[in-house]
Amino acid sequence: MEPESMTKSGVLLLISAPSGGGKTTVCASMLTQNPALKRVITCTTRSPRPGEVNGQDYHFLSMPEFERRMAAGEFLEQALVYGNRYGTLRSSVVDVLRSGSDVLLNIDVQGAASIRKVAEADPEIRSALATVFLTPRTLVELESRLRGRGSESEEVVARRLSAAPAEVAEAVHFDYLVVSETREWDLRRVQSIYEAEKARRHRVALDGWRVL
Repeated sequence: MEPESMTKSGVLLLISAPSGGGKTTVCASMLTQNPALKRVITCTTRSPRPGEVNGQDYHFLSMPEFERRMAAGEFLEQALVYGNRYGTLRSSVVDVLRSGSDVLLNIDVQGAASIRKVAEADPEIRSALATVFLTPRTLVELESRLRGRGSESEEVVARRLSAAPAEVAEAVHFDYLVVSETREWDLRRVQSIYEAEKARRHRVALDGWRVL
C-alpha cells in the first residue's frame, strides 16, 4: 500500500451490469478488501427487500421527496428503472473524493450513462471516473442467476431478461469489460482494475521529487 501522502486524486470506480449480473456481490467484496474504497449510499423509491436497512443499503425515499431533490439539482445521476427511481447524490460522491478516499458506485446502465455525461463537463468527476461493465457470458446464464435469487416474481424476471440485451449493448461505452465467471474470478479482475487505476500517472503525486 502506498503512503497516503503519495495520493494525488481519488478514484470513482463505477461498476454496472445487467440485473443479476453479479455486481452487488463483487462490490460487497471490494469494500471488504479495500478500506480506502468507500460505498456511497444511493437513493431509491422502491420498497426495501427483506433484510435491507434504510441508510445502510439505500436511502429509501418517497416519490415526492425524490422528485423534490431532483428539482433542486441534488443528484449526480438519477434514473427510472422498472417503475422505481434511483439516484446518487452529487454531494455524497464529491465529499468522499475530496476527503482523500476512493468511491465505489454500484449502478445500472442508465445511471452510468448519466454520470459519463456529467463527467464530460465536470473536470473533477472526469479525472476520477473509471467505469467497469460486468456481465455473464450468455443470457441463459443470466436467467439462471436471476431465478436462483428467488426474490422476484416471474413477471419481474421476464422483464429483466427482456431488458438485458440492450443493457449488455451498453458495454461498449465502458472503460473495462469483465465477463463474469466465478465470484473469486470476478473479484480478482475488478481488484486488478482498481489497483491499475490508482497507479495512473495523473492520480499519483511524487512528493519530494523535483523535475530538473
